[in-house]
Amino acid sequence: MARRYEYRLTEEDEGLYTREILQRRLGFSGRLIKKIKYEGELYLNDVTVKLREKGRAGDLLTAVCPEESSWFDPEDIPLDIVYEDGDLLIVNKQPGLVVHPTKNYQSGTLANALAFMLAQREESFKIRFVNRLDRDTSGLVIVAKNAHAQDFLSEEMEKDRVDKRYIAVVHGIVAEDGTVDAPIDKDPSHAARRHVTLLGYPSVTHYEVLERFYTEPGTTGSIDGYSLLRLKLDTGRTHQIRVHMSHIGHPLVGDELYGGLFGYDVPPAWMPRQALHAQSLELTQPVSGERIRAEAPVPADIARCLEHIRSLGETTDGKEDHNPA
Repeated sequence: MARRYEYRLTEEDEGLYTREILQRRLGFSGRLIKKIKYEGELYLNDVTVKLREKGRAGDLLTAVCPEESSWFDPEDIPLDIVYEDGDLLIVNKQPGLVVHPTKNYQSGTLANALAFMLAQREESFKIRFVNRLDRDTSGLVIVAKNAHAQDFLSEEMEKDRVDKRYIAVVHGIVAEDGTVDAPIDKDPSHAARRHVTLLGYPSVTHYEVLERFYTEPGTTGSIDGYSLLRLKLDTGRTHQIRVHMSHIGHPLVGDELYGGLFGYDVPPAWMPRQALHAQSLELTQPVSGERIRAEAPVPADIARCLEHIRSLGETTDGKEDHNPA
């Protein structure tokens, strides 16, 4: 179904072209306005108008975006939809699921699952991912249902107006809350890995210690224990949390790509993937301007990992000063 946007003109809008109203009042991009011009519809009081026409206070301006669809093949893959409205949906992605088809993953992706959902509902919209997660990172993914929502939310992401919070289990005792401000780029020595480098892209990660888990020296997988962190990103580089935590000497539990650099290891039964979960999002609805908050519970595999770690020794709150000696 094509997305319709309505706006009631005020006295301040008199003298403005409909194009200007779409830009200033509805926040439409130039690209979307061009799409509406050639493929959509534009009305003032249910009468077709052009972009260079003007209205009066009280007139109802209606913009109808062109109907779109995606080319992804439908596949019956479970979906956990946390939030949905006419402009966007937020999905709690399970670990092991790639977001969209790539050279190495032609099917079995989140995009294929969404295409199946649309086919079952007999609906159609172009699937636009606003953010992405690594295959083995679980949690919240934002999907825009139309070009306006994508443009708006992408700009919000760039300006750090989307609050993204993650939880992670890392090796070692993190002494205090902190921030990693270190540029990231591709690692020339490894095709898949990123690393911190002065010539990289600006990257900032804030972290807060929720729990510390002290273990006996020599415990498998850790030198002095583990920490449960909550993290917030100011930027969204590939592998950013994994790279930054490894950079400060606290790689994620289960992260073979970066944890192996330190010789850390845990039994696969504890954590078969990196212990990273995109837990919460807070963003602005593209049309109403309301703030939306979405949360995804701690997944079962991370919960089991924490149970194993808690059984190994002493646990303290992240805010509690503690000297294990």
